[in-house]
Amino acid sequence: MVQGKEKQQIASRLKRIEGQVRGILRMVDEDRYCMDILAQTRSIASALRSVEDIIMENHLNTCVKHAFESSDPREKQEKIDEVMTLFSQYRRGL
Repeated sequence: MVQGKEKQQIASRLKRIEGQVRGILRMVDEDRYCMDILAQTRSIASALRSVEDIIMENHLNTCVKHAFESSDPREKQEKIDEVMTLFSQYRRGL
């Protein structure tokens, strides 16, 4: 669960991304140059990756850390499996 400073950072970035998406919609409606639109979509993709980074760091520092501090080997393995699945998805570009 994301809380505190990280939650505020994520909310702020997502609101900015929301504004960028609206801006792209306007650009499409105004028949703007394709390359300009693509530049904006790349910017949004980058901004979303930064949100993912914050969430992943939070997950590692909270949920994963908690699992590894516990004495439950099943809980530890679940977290390892989660992280490995995510890494695998990133390598495939999902």
